[in-house]
This record gives sequence, structure tokens and C-alpha cells, in this order.
Amino acid sequence: MHAVLQFLQDGVVNGEPKDALGSVGPRLRALRRERGITLAALAAVTGVSESTLSRLESGRRRVTLELLLPLARTYGVPLDDLVGAPRTGDPRIHLKPIRRFGMVFVPLSRRPGGTQAFKMIIPASPEPLVPTPQTHEGSEWLYVLNGRLRLLVGERDLVLSSGEAAEFDTALPHWLGSADGGAVELLVLFGPQGTRAHLRAGPGRAPQRD
Repeated sequence: MHAVLQFLQDGVVNGEPKDALGSVGPRLRALRRERGITLAALAAVTGVSESTLSRLESGRRRVTLELLLPLARTYGVPLDDLVGAPRTGDPRIHLKPIRRFGMVFVPLSRRPGGTQAFKMIIPASPEPLVPTPQTHEGSEWLYVLNGRLRLLVGERDLVLSSGEAAEFDTALPHWLGSADGGAVELLVLFGPQGTRAHLRAGPGRAPQRD
């Protein structure tokens, strides 16, 4: 919090000058688009007007703590992440699991935009899951930590065991599940649009654009 206050007060962090309007706006826009939230929806949740949010993202509105606090709560990220301030004090990373469609995603990367890293957990299931392949823009890389993963990509039906990896274009129909009903743990890197599609779009739905 101290770094954030210093940033907002004089635009300097650890002795280095920062352009608050120039750096925070694009970061906020990238974070909103990554989460698949429109300006209208964000305004409804935060209580900040749509026009103010738009000007904040474009750099035409001064950054204040009163504006950043509701945004940080809505996105579930520390204030330091919103302004790009360096972290001080406690070196521990507090991971917040995201549950979607019966699976758990643990975010491992902290910056909005670009490639995003997650630990993905597919819980054990007594009944075989029916594959529901999806397509979207981007790319995906995965590495199986534990369990046996069933991976459908295009017309290929593959089983990956611990220590195996795969990379594919997500424009191809694809689906991930357990190969034997047991739990599966894997590391996943999502390229642009991939994070939004996996965490926001429902089964069988194409990701929406702003």
C-alpha cells in the first residue's frame, strides 16, 4: 500500500519516475478485457461511471485511490498490481483459486494481458465426462503434473501421463478431461484470448468480444 500511495502522490516508485496516467490506463484496460468484462458491467459492479472508467483507461482521468480501490476489489488483485508498483515486505504469493465448470484454476501469473499461467485441477469423477470441444483464438501449452489427461484436439484423441506436455492452436476444437476418472493436475499457459475463453465462456459458447 505504501508503494501505491507514493506512486499516486508523486509518480515515483523506488526512486524511478513513473507516468501514472500512461502506465495505469493500459494495464486496467488489458485486465478488464482479459476478464471479459464490458465497461457497462464494470460500472454497475464498482459504482464508478462508465465515462469515468473509459477516461481512466485512456489516460484522460487522473488516477486516485478512490477509483483504484473498487477496481482492485472487483478484479480480486492487489492495488500494487493495478499501478505496477514493486512488491515489498511479505514475499509470499497469495493464490486465489477460480472454480469454473467443475475444474479449479489457480493463477500463477500476475500481470494482465499476454500469456497467462495457471495450475489446473480436474477433480476425480466416478462417471465418464462427455467431451464438449470448444474453439477460440489463441494458443495453449500444458504439462501434466499428476494423473492421466485425456486431450482431444481436432480429430486426435490423446492420453498424456505425468511428465508429458502438449501445445496446440486453440482454433482447433479441443477438450481436456480425465482419462481414467482420477484427478488430474497440470500446468497451463494460455495465449491471448485463451484465458478469457476458459474462465468466462460457458460450455458450447464462443467467447464474446467487447
